[in-house]
Amino acid sequence: MPAANTPTSYGSVTKTFHWLTALLIFAAIPLGLIANDLAHQVRNPDIAASDATLQWAATLFSAHKTVGVTIFFVALARILWALGQTKPGLLNGDRAPEAWLAETVHWLLYGSLIAVPLTGWVHHAATTGFAPIWWPFGQSLPFVPQDQHWADLSASLHYVLQWVLIGSIGLHVAGALKHHIIDRDATLRRMLPGRTSGQPTQRQPGHVLPALTALAIWGAVLGGAGALGWLSLSGDGAERATTAPTLEAAQGEWQVQDGSLEITVLQMGSEVTGSFADWTADIAYTETPDATGKHGEVTVVISIGSLTLGSVTDQAMGAEYFNVENFPTARFTADLVSTDQGQVAQGDLTIRDQSVPVEMPFELQIDGDTAQATGGLSVDRRNFGIGSEGTDSLGATVDIQFTLTATRG
Repeated sequence: MPAANTPTSYGSVTKTFHWLTALLIFAAIPLGLIANDLAHQVRNPDIAASDATLQWAATLFSAHKTVGVTIFFVALARILWALGQTKPGLLNGDRAPEAWLAETVHWLLYGSLIAVPLTGWVHHAATTGFAPIWWPFGQSLPFVPQDQHWADLSASLHYVLQWVLIGSIGLHVAGALKHHIIDRDATLRRMLPGRTSGQPTQRQPGHVLPALTALAIWGAVLGGAGALGWLSLSGDGAERATTAPTLEAAQGEWQVQDGSLEITVLQMGSEVTGSFADWTADIAYTETPDATGKHGEVTVVISIGSLTLGSVTDQAMGAEYFNVENFPTARFTADLVSTDQGQVAQGDLTIRDQSVPVEMPFELQIDGDTAQATGGLSVDRRNFGIGSEGTDSLGATVDIQFTLTATRG
């Protein structure tokens, strides 16, 4: 069997690309559907997912993502090979409606084989956490920021376009079976191993009308999804920040004007960083310490429901973790003291119903009535009853970092 195509038959390279692509697609689709169903259980705050469930969901998602990236590169190679090859003509090119539909489906297949895995890859790069791709590269992509809005949009596109791909595959398979069973021609057989060829009809469809039809179908599908609100740039984190109870403003000596409060955890071997949209700090501070080295005190109240933590945000809100329904806030109360190593906030951090003594080093710069501070500490989530004792799916250490600008008033 020759490697290259001829006007009447497909070569071994084209056939290999065709069946390899089919094998990968029929592996990726069930992997994605099963993993997605498990992910809904994992992310449901009302269901306490076991470590075994988390591991199984992560394994399936990693397999799905890895197969998807493989499909992307195989499809690119297939398209590049096809550009330099003779395309065997249709055996029913004289039947204009059938030929037009067949060519339209081929355009939809080629485009979807690029768009579906690419949007999934962008979603993976834009979000954080849960399941890595089993490649030495590809966890991030150039020009794709880790941003929840981009993650939501690419996930929506991936979901919508996958149905175009599935529909195209269904039509492609139905057409091949129709040729084989009803028409009894060589359309299917010449894609099977061997030297089967078929004489194309003299009349063949053009490429322009089917390509325009495929573009119109994509446009209609995306337009319909947009009209239904599936493609809006409204991340889960933004929605949660607006629905979580708003904290009352602190009335301390120093008023926070700007700042961030972030946590970083190790999820499935990958760092996941999240931030709280709503927190307050009641600060009393004087530049001159008292005899014990104390400058003042601070009370920080954090709205747990305002946390955005990549793809595991909903899971983090559940009963096994932050249990936001019963414990909507966390609290840090500390004295601000000077030590030989610098300034430290010494006090208690309370999460859920557990209070743990902690020390948080921080750096402070005061210019007149404006202060800028940065600091952080690491805690063990297990001391607060968050998650299981095991660390295979979720690391024990949680890094907490803050920055703020405050004015005296």
